Amino acid sequence: MAEGNYSTVKEFILTGLTEKPGLQLPLFFLFLGIYVGTVLGNLGMIMLILFSPQLHSPMYFFLSNLSFVDLCQSTVITPKMLENFVMKKSVISYVGCMAQFFLFDVFAVSECNMLAAMAYDRYVAICNPLMYNVTMSYKVCSWMVVGVYSIGLACATGETVCLLRLIFCKTNDINHYFCDLLPLLEDSCSSTFINEIVGLSFSSFNIIFPALTILSSYFFIIASILRIPSKEGRSKAFSTCSSHILAVALFFGSLAFMYLQPSSVSTMDQGKVSSVFYTIIVPMLNPLIYSLRNKDVKVALCKCVERRQFL
Repeated sequence: MAEGNYSTVKEFILTGLTEKPGLQLPLFFLFLGIYVGTVLGNLGMIMLILFSPQLHSPMYFFLSNLSFVDLCQSTVITPKMLENFVMKKSVISYVGCMAQFFLFDVFAVSECNMLAAMAYDRYVAICNPLMYNVTMSYKVCSWMVVGVYSIGLACATGETVCLLRLIFCKTNDINHYFCDLLPLLEDSCSSTFINEIVGLSFSSFNIIFPALTILSSYFFIIASILRIPSKEGRSKAFSTCSSHILAVALFFGSLAFMYLQPSSVSTMDQGKVSSVFYTIIVPMLNPLIYSLRNKDVKVALCKCVERRQFL
């Protein structure tokens, strides 16, 4: 059909997480608290690692970048979500919507691959400790992080360019609390076949490949840990890795539920609940998981607090 037959959408209305009036205010305060915790936790983790010499190692270098990704992803999504709880209509411009999707995609893809890089770091540290300083040198770690962000930018650019070619004319209501791919495709009145193929390909690559990397790494890690003769040594090694396994399970589980199943299997309302985990809950939990279950982080935090008291 000719493009002139359509009334092109210039702005979208985000329907939000729920339309029940009685839940709007309680959810606003709940997610406001989560967002404040996310900002303080991730920013605090970045500053702690930056100013604590004992944390200047590859493991914490990746962790500081994970905190940066979580902080950015939450900031891209949550403020607009909070607006939806207190405003009658949460309006976002067409340009703003595309920008939000692009930034969300950059950080979501980056987190997938950052978790894989962290798993590889733990694999080298536990399975090949004698070569750790050579294999995970500062130069290698820096290039790995550059690669992670480059993949995020490349995938987000590809998906956003495909999204920009679509014409939106059915409705300007987006059945979600942010501009995500699937609800946007539902609103398009032009063919979305290319978008679906590109989206499924990128989702599969950025979920399945990192997940396989993580599973393979931890298969060898667990096998190596079980060969440690001392019970204390096994316990310490498991403690180091368990926090990462928990973070990975939460993030990839909710992400796979949203993007790696046919649209007929789950409704968009179920998808919104799943999205809450990887866009809002996981970014808040990551600094808690890594700080509460990590002895080095707790020691560094205590030293920082002691230095503040003596100033």
